[in-house]
This record gives sequence, C-alpha cells and structure tokens, in this order.
Amino acid sequence: MKRILALLAASLLFTASAAAQRHGEAAVLKIWDNRTAPHSNGIASPEREPEPDRIENVSAAELYVFPADSVRDRGLAVVICPGGGYMKLCMDYEGYDAARWFAANGVTAAVLKYRLPEGHPEVPLEDAVQALRIMAGLEAGATGYTADRVGIAGFSAGGHLAAAVSTLGTFKPAFSILFYPVTGDGESPGCRITFDRLLGGRRTDAAVAAAWSPSRQVTAETPPALLFHSDDDATVPPSNSTAYYDALKRHGIGASLHIYPSGGHGWGLLGSFPYRETWQRAVLDWLDRLCAVPDGERRR
Repeated sequence: MKRILALLAASLLFTASAAAQRHGEAAVLKIWDNRTAPHSNGIASPEREPEPDRIENVSAAELYVFPADSVRDRGLAVVICPGGGYMKLCMDYEGYDAARWFAANGVTAAVLKYRLPEGHPEVPLEDAVQALRIMAGLEAGATGYTADRVGIAGFSAGGHLAAAVSTLGTFKPAFSILFYPVTGDGESPGCRITFDRLLGGRRTDAAVAAAWSPSRQVTAETPPALLFHSDDDATVPPSNSTAYYDALKRHGIGASLHIYPSGGHGWGLLGSFPYRETWQRAVLDWLDRLCAVPDGERRR
C-alpha cells in the first residue's frame, strides 16, 4: 500500500510539474478566487477556453511566473496584464509571449490571469494590486522570484488595468508599460466595449466613467510610464495614450510616448507588426535609463 501511495504521489507531482511547464513558466501561483477574494465578479459558470489561450469566465486569479535570465538579470519584475476587452484574456501573444521576451532580457515576468469585471471594476484592480504585492515579496507565494522594483505592463483592456492600478491602486507599481491602452471613456469601439464590461449598467454615468478613466485620475503619486500606440488604431485611438501622457507631464512625472505610423490594434508580440524590434529596443533602453536614475528623481 505504501508503495502504491508513493507511486501515486510521484505521478501527481509529475503531472503538476508538467502542467506548470506548459508555457515555459517556472511556477503558477494562485492568488484567490471569488470565494476568498475581497470582492466577487459574480461568475459562477466554469472557465472556458473556446480558442487556445483565449480564456473566458475567469473567476480565479493566477500568476504565471517566468524568471529573469540569470546572466541578464536587471533586478526588476513586471506583472503583465493581457488584453481582451474585459470579455476574455488573450493569454498568448499579450501574455506568455511577452513574459518570455521580458525574462530573456533580464526582467522576471508574471502573467496575471485576472478575474473579469462583469460590471465590478474593483475586481481586476484588486487582483493586480495583490499580484504586485506578491511579486514585491509583501505577500507569500513568490519566494525566489520577487524583486525590489516591480512594474506593470498591459495591452488594450489590460493596459487599462495597468493604468488603473497605477492611478487608483492602493499599492502602485514602480513603473508601467502600456501598449495601446484604454485610458479614457471615449466612444470608439474598443473603449466602448471595455467600459461596458468594466462598469455594466453604470457605463452611461459620466461621473462613474470618469472615475475609472486613468487619464483623468493621474496624480503626483502615479509612476513613470512608457506608452506605445499605432496612429491607425481605429479600435482604441492613440488619443488614449496621448491623454495619459499629457496628464503625466502635467504632474511632472517621467514618461515616454511612441506612436508608430501603422499596425492597427492588438499587435502584442506578433511577428507581423513591423515595429516589433523597434518597440522592444525602446523598452530595454527606457528600463536601463529608469534604473540609472536615483529613486528620488524618477518622477521627473
């Protein structure tokens, strides 16, 4: 019987280990679910994956951790928020692919599978705050992967979440990197869908929409940001990035903005985006400059 139990335990350990390596991550950390989190999004139906790495009905938050290359380690970590209009999470080219790239370039990356808001905007926000705290070593679970400086990156609706935690979060990242983010409450297709899912029936309440528009919530405590957009993005217009950039500069916060001539929306780590290597060089250069600036001067 003991031998059978030992073999069963070994089998379970192997299965868990294999599952943890599905995307190349070193660890999968469960943050919480609707039963244990401060707030619930009300989703009770099972999680769905109608296409590979496109996840719907997310009601449990998790972190997929990709450690920095030890030779290139910059002493930084970044929490990555995939996009998907708050309807789903695009976990591959705006999540795992980005994490592998950051890790290969010396930044420990943790892809956040955040709970979808379903009209409860506080839900993904508290997931992102808790993810930052975990990667900063302020909460248990990420021993061996933490960093003193933890930033956040996000794509589209994930960019909204990254900007929201940078402006509204109770624990803010050291920096943010925003790819074609939704930062306003505009009427373009992407902004409208994002805010419909974020706020539900309160979408038409101007005061509520403004309260959840990061470009309107920037303060002197907002961290430095690097922003990327395409000029021909019809889903989330580049005015979202320029509005956030302008708000940062009004508060004397360091920021850099890159708007490329073409590319549309949702290019992430796709090889078809003509400026992929350009933005990657820009990220590494910006992080190097950020790390070289003393703590007390990073806001300028």
